[in-house]
Amino acid sequence: MTQSLTLRRPDDWHLHLRAGAMLRAVLPFTAAQFGRAIVMPNLRPPVTDRAGARAYRDEIRAALPAGTDFRPLMTCYLTDRSDPDEIAAGHDEGLFTAVKLYPAHATTNSDQGVSELRLVMPVLERMQRIGLPLLVHGEVTDPAVDVFDREAVFIERVLAPLLRDLPALRVVFEHVTTADAVAFVRAEADSGRLGATITAHHLMINRSALFAGGIRPHLYCLPVAKRERHRLALVEAATSGAAAFFLGTDSAPHGITAKETACGCAGIFTAPAALELYAEVFDQAGRLDRLEDFASLNGPRFYGVPVNAGRVTLVREAWTVPERIDVSADTAVVPFRAGEPLGWRLVSSSV
Repeated sequence: MTQSLTLRRPDDWHLHLRAGAMLRAVLPFTAAQFGRAIVMPNLRPPVTDRAGARAYRDEIRAALPAGTDFRPLMTCYLTDRSDPDEIAAGHDEGLFTAVKLYPAHATTNSDQGVSELRLVMPVLERMQRIGLPLLVHGEVTDPAVDVFDREAVFIERVLAPLLRDLPALRVVFEHVTTADAVAFVRAEADSGRLGATITAHHLMINRSALFAGGIRPHLYCLPVAKRERHRLALVEAATSGAAAFFLGTDSAPHGITAKETACGCAGIFTAPAALELYAEVFDQAGRLDRLEDFASLNGPRFYGVPVNAGRVTLVREAWTVPERIDVSADTAVVPFRAGEPLGWRLVSSSV
């Protein structure tokens, strides 16, 4: 039985850091494990231009622990009014790594998202020309569509037509949750233009977990966890070594009062144990030898950036996830698997 595992330093290709005190509290967990992270732009107000992205990047850098070699990769929040020239300029100066498409009202802080795809086609056409990737939250928001079917319907109504109409656009289908999404991404594998991130929590829970012994608000996220057959399809995809699938935690911190309320926020906070959670999944699948592909190699290959030079080492050692992470005197966050034991632990990271 493998007792230790050393990997190229991984990256997180989908991360929420928030701002202010929350940012300062959660960032050290990610910086300790990952070399880079794609930082989501859904702040209030969202990051919709270069000035906003520069200011947010500066705030992240200022919050990094001393001696940390971590690089935030900035994204631009796509709206119906986004300017192709502004986004292209951000790409040209190396500021924007990608552009994020939230269907309006699909998830947390997405009220300024895209209402109709036709309104942003000039931006998408420019992105296709300059090679700037589009990151999509893959759910329709039609109230007539069941919440558990929104990803599958998104593929049919939005993603398939988008890839057909813009054949050179590079797209990341983020936090996929269904066997439908896995099959769609696999069907596009030869093109190399469609990637997909998979979260640790979607690899570990199905929709029944939300109701185990009562409502579990800290397991509520969007896209919501699906049936067990979908979870198993995600595990098979992540552990397969297939280049189109790579690590994106979608770690999304919310204060306890925002989660434990009559209308709680969507988001699961996995950052305190992100890499250990993935290691547990790969270990249980008997595929620890493929974790480096998923965590450290496939993402850089898709984005066309060098693999990190450093290494991280995990050991088979029991430890307990903290019950809560304090943010301020009156705010705390409950991490995924809070108070529960994990069998792998990160013990070293080099740059």
